[in-house]
Amino acid sequence: MKSPFKKGITHGIPIALGYFSVSFGFGIMAVKSGLSAINAIIISLTNLTSAGQAAGVGIIAAGGSFLEMAATQFVINLRYSLMGLSLSQKLDKSFNSFHRIIASYGITDEIFAVASSQKEKLVPSYMYGMISVACFGWVGGTAAGALAGTALPSAITAAMGIMLYGMFIAIIVPAARSSRKDLIVICFAAAFSMIFKYFLPDVSFGFAIIISSVAAAVIGALLFPVEIAEKEENAE
Repeated sequence: MKSPFKKGITHGIPIALGYFSVSFGFGIMAVKSGLSAINAIIISLTNLTSAGQAAGVGIIAAGGSFLEMAATQFVINLRYSLMGLSLSQKLDKSFNSFHRIIASYGITDEIFAVASSQKEKLVPSYMYGMISVACFGWVGGTAAGALAGTALPSAITAAMGIMLYGMFIAIIVPAARSSRKDLIVICFAAAFSMIFKYFLPDVSFGFAIIISSVAAAVIGALLFPVEIAEKEENAE
């Protein structure tokens, strides 16, 4: 019988392998945007959020303001607070406030999915095992990508830099195929992004992301409201 920590490591290894390949692309993108390899590694170590980091590097490269950066990260990463609230229902009594604060650092989409699928209550050591190995994969991939970005020819790094965007596509395509509602919201978000890209180029990168995300979400909520009865049925 594995200890909870070893079990967490075992469950985190597939996540770490996936993170390595994706963060490799982020490392290349960060170096191409003018950041040093050390800066890219520190960003991955202290953030652990693919979409937030990609948007953050874009804002840095464009010379955006701190307000723009803060607002963008708030909108993009707001979902993690909802994931944390959901996981709080599965925590063991040993998960005191200190452990909750530490574990909140590693709540990502993939870690949330694996943790929420566990039948037993979650203990701190299990979460620490999974988070530590996943974080190692994310930071290690960033380091490898950043170093490769400074050494490999530009043609190769440009080709490998699309991996991060490939992950974003892999996230939205299954949702779009399984739900017409999700597809429509995604199309609205893409349309708003195109408008800012080609017709409103003076709007900064960060605020374009914020407006596009919020506007698409509002339209989705208005077009496809979730009824209380439906929520209760899904919860059961």
